[in-house]
Amino acid sequence: MEVNIHEAKTHLSRLLRKVAEGEEVTISRAGVPVAKLVAAGLQQKTRPMGMDRGRIWVAEDFDAPMPEIEALFYDAPLTTTTRRKKKKR
Repeated sequence: MEVNIHEAKTHLSRLLRKVAEGEEVTISRAGVPVAKLVAAGLQQKTRPMGMDRGRIWVAEDFDAPMPEIEALFYDAPLTTTTRRKKKKR
């Protein structure tokens, strides 16, 4: 079924019923198709747990402290062990 934009705006509920019944509706502007109304389909079920087991790993030290980064957030002075050397100009 093909309808123009004005008809689609005016009869959107009726067109959505037709789409739910399986019909495709093409919306045209000046006779040129610009959009297609199709049923959204069924929502997919949730993905099963563990489907990527063995593909992803987390490093042992992923939550280890990072003083340089923490200093940026907490505005704390860097200790001498984490302070970077100044470049000579």
